[in-house]
Amino acid sequence: MKAVAAFLDRRGENAVPKIVSMLNVLAHDSADAYCIATQDDVVMDSSLEGLLTRGLKTRTVLGHVFVKVLAADKPQMAKFGKVVFLFDGRIYHPPIKSLEEAFSSWLQADILSSAESLIKKFDGCYAFVLTVEGKLVAGRDPLGLYPLYYGSGGGFLALASERKALWKVGVDEAKSLPPGHLLIADEHGFRTRPVKAFDGKIQPKPLEEAVEELERLLLQSIFERTAGLDKAAVAFSGGLDSSLVAFLAEKAGVKVHLIHVSLENQPETLHAEEAARMLGLPIYKFLYREEDVEHVLSKVLWRIETPDPLKTSIAIPLYWAAEKAAELGFKVFLTGQGADELFGGYRRYLTIYTRFGEEQALKAITSDIIKMHGENFERDFKVCSFHNIELRLPFASIPLVEFALNIPLHLKIASREDFLRKIVLRKTAEKIGLPAKIVYRPKKAVQYATGVDKAVKKLAKKQGLSVGQFLQKTFEDFWRTLKE
Repeated sequence: MKAVAAFLDRRGENAVPKIVSMLNVLAHDSADAYCIATQDDVVMDSSLEGLLTRGLKTRTVLGHVFVKVLAADKPQMAKFGKVVFLFDGRIYHPPIKSLEEAFSSWLQADILSSAESLIKKFDGCYAFVLTVEGKLVAGRDPLGLYPLYYGSGGGFLALASERKALWKVGVDEAKSLPPGHLLIADEHGFRTRPVKAFDGKIQPKPLEEAVEELERLLLQSIFERTAGLDKAAVAFSGGLDSSLVAFLAEKAGVKVHLIHVSLENQPETLHAEEAARMLGLPIYKFLYREEDVEHVLSKVLWRIETPDPLKTSIAIPLYWAAEKAAELGFKVFLTGQGADELFGGYRRYLTIYTRFGEEQALKAITSDIIKMHGENFERDFKVCSFHNIELRLPFASIPLVEFALNIPLHLKIASREDFLRKIVLRKTAEKIGLPAKIVYRPKKAVQYATGVDKAVKKLAKKQGLSVGQFLQKTFEDFWRTLKE
């Protein structure tokens, strides 16, 4: 799993050189295979140069950068009659033996209906692109775990799993395709079609019943996201979310290794070490200095493709953790991302509840759940993909999101004095057997716990700039050096 791209030249010119240029950006100098599909051919090579020697010419082309994670993994690019199909990602539920068999039977019917069925049926992290008779049809998983962007330039339309591939070929404004949507592109332009969305319909239920249901959903998600794995790394802070992911993954039979990163002399490192001892799991600890933040900053900004201060401060620790996981030989990285949005973990939800009431707090939580793809998932996917690490998020399953959207606020925040929050998740973790000291440990955001937020602010202050100005300048300077 790595990256996808597609290019449609509305002037009728050969699109193959453009797609190769995009794949070169997406590969980040590392891939197991490169694939290109035209209306007539599907070709694969170990190098991009090899693809260019094939002499392919077409106005509509699909491209795939492939990295093998599981032994059975292979590029999912094939031709079915007049339809060329590219799929990248991972399906967790329902399990299927062969993607090609499933898709080939569907693609005998109407193309758009088949594409909609894929999105409606499968819970996973994926994107796909079809081309038929000069038209592109693309789709993205319902939670938006797999990024997909699109845009147009002088006489062409293009899409890719990273914005920088679109910038490379001249797209000035790369838009993110909303999760659970189809994108249809032809010589007339783009149009999008919603397929699957999520709505919060509160269903009152007692805490005990909610705990039972959440336990079942968590176990189901963990088993689905660790199927076929013998080992996995977990981004570990020692808090509730990462500890629960590690604890359940180990119960699922996976050899779990904890990866903890932080700046030096942060108290959270001691908490992480203590939590690892309580869980009985091996922990790898990597400590950094403020100058390491400065050294890696431009690289991280380029990976996440935005100078947003909050996203940057969260992405830096993840970048380090994914880098170390890759160096240690891991292919799959588990994190607790999504739990705070689903179960009311952020302090600001309690503040909204206290000041404006239950309805406004619920609206804030629901809004954040709907926006998780843009605020969190796209950023984290691109950081891990750069290191050829497959990110899997046990809290980001469709049944868990639907459960969280449907439970009342008091199962997340018990009262205006509930400074711990996430009550149903904590009670479920306690029932499952997570140590109480971990279960009831207060939340501390990663950017503050690791010291990265403070380090970025210091760097900005040295240059006499606000954090936003400093990051914008760093981002633009790095982009300028790449173009020179």
